[in-house]
Amino acid sequence: MVHLINSAFVVEKFIAGERTDEAEILARMQNGEFFLGCDESGGLVASVYVELRGRRGYFGMLAVDPKRQGNGLGRKMVEAAEEYARGKGCTGMDLTVLSLRSELLPLYRKLGYTESGVEGFRPTRPLKPGLECHCIVMSKKL
Repeated sequence: MVHLINSAFVVEKFIAGERTDEAEILARMQNGEFFLGCDESGGLVASVYVELRGRRGYFGMLAVDPKRQGNGLGRKMVEAAEEYARGKGCTGMDLTVLSLRSELLPLYRKLGYTESGVEGFRPTRPLKPGLECHCIVMSKKL
């Protein structure tokens, strides 16, 4: 899973190093769950982190194998995360997008998400010098 996530987030060249590691994945598993998408032969091709926060769900670290991006697999992973949260009694779903990844905003808007706030960015790895970044919160009613 670490390899999949890091390969999907390789476009984040504005942050030094890899996107995640085994320790972070294990830590996240203490608060939420990862949903996995596999191909016909059982190979991992997608994942998404889902966390329940009271009556709201949160998803992040949506990753699709770069060779399979653009085929609706990301949408299916988001829909699975939403369905899980809905089934657990959540009435809304949130995600955060880094301001330096503004190309993602239209993709999430197509899935029914709208900008609902801004949060500070607390990177675990340093940003390249001269860059500033914040998190854009996007939300959707379930």
